[in-house]
Amino acid sequence: MMHPGQASDLAAVPVLLDRVAIPGPRGRPRTYPDALAGDKGYSYAPVRHWCRRHRVTAVLPRRAEQRPVRGRRFDRHRYRQRHVIECTVGHLKEFRRIAQRADKLAVRYEAWVVLGMIRLTL
Repeated sequence: MMHPGQASDLAAVPVLLDRVAIPGPRGRPRTYPDALAGDKGYSYAPVRHWCRRHRVTAVLPRRAEQRPVRGRRFDRHRYRQRHVIECTVGHLKEFRRIAQRADKLAVRYEAWVVLGMIRLTL
C-alpha cells in the first residue's frame, strides 16, 4: 500500500492492517495478526484502539509523555523480534533505486520493491 510521503503513517496504519492476510496450513487466511510491534512513533491512540478492537496485542513502547497502564507489561522479547523487518528494509535500501524512490509512478516503485525482495531471497 502506497500513500503520499508527506502524509502521516498513522493515518495509513488501520487501512493497512485491515488488508492483512496471514496464510495458515489450511483454510482461509487469518485477517489479524497475533501481535503488532512498532516503535514509539506508532504508540498513539488510533493504533492502540485498532489493536484493542481487533484483539491484537500491541507491542509498542510508551512515549515519555504517556502514562503507564496498570496491568499491562511491555513484551520485550516480542519487541526485539522487530529487527528482522528493520534489517530487511535496510537491505532493500541498499538498492539505490528503492532508497531514493527514483520512479514517479507507485506501480513501478512497488515492482522494484518486489524485484528487490526476490533478489534478497535468492
